[in-house]
Amino acid sequence: MIRLLTVLAAIFLWSTAQAQTLDTALDRLAADSFAETESAINEIAASGAPNAQAILEAMVARRLSFSADKRIVYTDAAGQTFDARTGAAAEPLSGGAVVRLNNRLRGAIGAALGLLTLTSPDRQKRLDSAESIFKSKDAASLPALEIAIAKETDAKVALALKSARGAILLAKPDSSAAERLAAIEALSQRGDPDAMGQIRNALPSLKGEVRAAADAAIASIERRQMFIGGAQNIWYGLSLGSVLLLAAIGLAITFGVMGVINMAHGEMVMLGAYTTFMVQEVFRAYAPDYFGLSLPIAIPLAFLVAGLVGVAIERGIIRFLYGRPLETLLATWGVSLFLQQTVRTIFGPTNRDVASPSYMSGSFDLLGLQITYGRLWIIVFTLVVFALLLLILRRTPLGLQMRAVTQNRKMASSMGIRTPWVDAMTFGLGSGVAGIAGVALSQIDNVSPNLGQSYIIDSFMVVVFGGVGNLWGTLISAFSLGIANKLLEPLAGAVLAKIFILVLLILFIQKRPRGLFALKGRAVEA
Repeated sequence: MIRLLTVLAAIFLWSTAQAQTLDTALDRLAADSFAETESAINEIAASGAPNAQAILEAMVARRLSFSADKRIVYTDAAGQTFDARTGAAAEPLSGGAVVRLNNRLRGAIGAALGLLTLTSPDRQKRLDSAESIFKSKDAASLPALEIAIAKETDAKVALALKSARGAILLAKPDSSAAERLAAIEALSQRGDPDAMGQIRNALPSLKGEVRAAADAAIASIERRQMFIGGAQNIWYGLSLGSVLLLAAIGLAITFGVMGVINMAHGEMVMLGAYTTFMVQEVFRAYAPDYFGLSLPIAIPLAFLVAGLVGVAIERGIIRFLYGRPLETLLATWGVSLFLQQTVRTIFGPTNRDVASPSYMSGSFDLLGLQITYGRLWIIVFTLVVFALLLLILRRTPLGLQMRAVTQNRKMASSMGIRTPWVDAMTFGLGSGVAGIAGVALSQIDNVSPNLGQSYIIDSFMVVVFGGVGNLWGTLISAFSLGIANKLLEPLAGAVLAKIFILVLLILFIQKRPRGLFALKGRAVEA
């Protein structure tokens, strides 16, 4: 209770002192003297009053007036009048005089507004203001920067303020050697390409110890950027690997259990993406306030749509072609063309707009890495789908039967397992997972009838490299190929990187035809 009373008393004394400072400054304005007005500008900025910025902006726009009885009002951009002392709405002055300014006072107001922004309660405003000064290198902002640095408690904002001061001091021709060394240190701590550019621009004017410090700072920033670049490429590789895993994991199930080369697998992905589009259209029309729920609802619907189409394909076509791989390949390729043309007829050939909910938009900085929420959610989603599939395969009767059929189909059949039913459910499960992949891919790729064709070859590469029918092999294969591809792209370009990966994969398959993790079983090994 005593501590609460102490805090309340401190708040009361602070607000009283704030009001007194503002009142004193406004009394100076009413004196109609340039010298008093200059003092008033500094006092208004230092007062920390909620309407201090509005008063200064009105002053520079000649919308601040005073009367003989020291009543002072200002008008905002919308024409509303406010009492400068209280901030409450007020009546315009009749016969009042506008506060006079000259060029010196306008400069003082600019500096005061800069100080107010640099010491704003809003953290993002302080960061934006520091970044603006860093780029402009305006020497007039130095006093405001010094005050803001002394008050700042947030480490990231403090670094931004110090690097802005460093950029100014490094560019000033009359800065001392000590000031330039401190500036180089601050820019080195910032450590990004913009900071390195500021140091490089100042190199011709630096000599001796300062030049050596600048060279060392540039080398340090280059090493840091090389490390960040490598880490960023690994992140991109993980992101690409999650996409490849989503697209390939369903194929790993059907190819591993049934031995069917399903060329229509990409179209299952496409159906999942168009299901997402249809769900979002319904939300836009009937429940726009709940648009964020469109993706969670689209996931089970996409699984059902693609899974049912997959079961229909298996029951209607594929079950008549078991043991005839060439005919199966040609039949599923024909199905893929049919599905593409059907979707093109219904929805048209152009790309469809699938929006990202607010929780999948934007990005954040992690130790210099730019992490987008959309990619992060897709990686998490991929791992959840992978874990659920493992659970189905390890802990359900269907999973047990699928593993039995994979290892020895004839023995499983002789033990009473209905292998045709397992084939249909397996094909439906793999197609349903591909539909779920379409939901995720709709957030990062164009939703068009050709969506699946972009991933079918990569999906087969992932499955073959990891080991046919092995989910863990598919996981490791997808992330390995994704990271390798992104690490090679800066060196060889996107096209050559893919070609190089394909050549390495062919050489690997020559040595290990069953992939990284081959399935074990009598029928498999026979």
